[in-house]
Amino acid sequence: MTTATDSPVRTHDDSPFALSHLDALEAESVHIFREVAGEFERPVILFSGGKDSILMLHLALKAFAPAPVPFSLLHVDTGHNFPEVIAYRDRTVAEHNLRLHVAHVQDFIDDGRLRERPDGTRNPLQTVPLLDAIESNRFDAVFGGGRRDEEKARAKERVFSLRDEFGAWDPRRQRPELWSLYNGRHAVGEHVRVFPLSNWTELDVWQYIEREGIDLPEIYYAHERDVFARGGMWLTAGEWGGPKDTEPVERRLVRYRTVGDMSCTGAVDSDATTIEAVIAEIAASRLTERGATRADDKLSEAAMEDRKREGYF
Repeated sequence: MTTATDSPVRTHDDSPFALSHLDALEAESVHIFREVAGEFERPVILFSGGKDSILMLHLALKAFAPAPVPFSLLHVDTGHNFPEVIAYRDRTVAEHNLRLHVAHVQDFIDDGRLRERPDGTRNPLQTVPLLDAIESNRFDAVFGGGRRDEEKARAKERVFSLRDEFGAWDPRRQRPELWSLYNGRHAVGEHVRVFPLSNWTELDVWQYIEREGIDLPEIYYAHERDVFARGGMWLTAGEWGGPKDTEPVERRLVRYRTVGDMSCTGAVDSDATTIEAVIAEIAASRLTERGATRADDKLSEAAMEDRKREGYF
């Protein structure tokens, strides 16, 4: 005679049908892409050539294979991007025969709709070109690579984030998303920002990139680079205005954890030349990638949330 305690106990994780952690994240993201394709008329994927947008595109390709991705791509080009990243962007677009829309910040400066900032950074200037591209192309859903682990304002946002006719985010208008049910209803002039990577962490991203063998721009791995110190970060010299006379340039072994405008994206000292070494480095880090390397998030305690209310991602 056997008792209940004699019977083998099978937990959910022991099930032969249980998904691994990365498989579950992948399945959720694929579901989100397909949901948007079914609900919206003119979705677009924000694609800069950074690792999160690369991951988004990889997941979109999986979601609709063997058919082509039913969305075009949009990049807001500050004019101060890393050349390696722009080259990667263009190679990827050509490889997958995708349509790329580029909104140039420089065009808005040239015609007077924007002004250069005294500090030379153009990252905060992206909002106006972004909203103009969304309106002129009538995009009703815009995929972004924001993740909740990056920054506290992004942690507050839902997967489907309603934006008003001015592109602004109001936390009070967020909708419940129980049981992975997403509400894409919006009025004329409004649109929805969609974040299929919301529940991923930086470590998840890199582990998935390793598993899938996804190619990245080389600046994500350690390389020698001429940099100078400002605000506790290593910045790359460029046309945006750095360095000053009091900021000596050094040749250092660095890599980038996140990629954006050169004027506000810092490198970190690193000897991680392989993806295995990068994963080990991230696992030991106590700082988020934006907290460690993005000057634009250090302008104030609410810098990101303020920009999101204005229409930024």
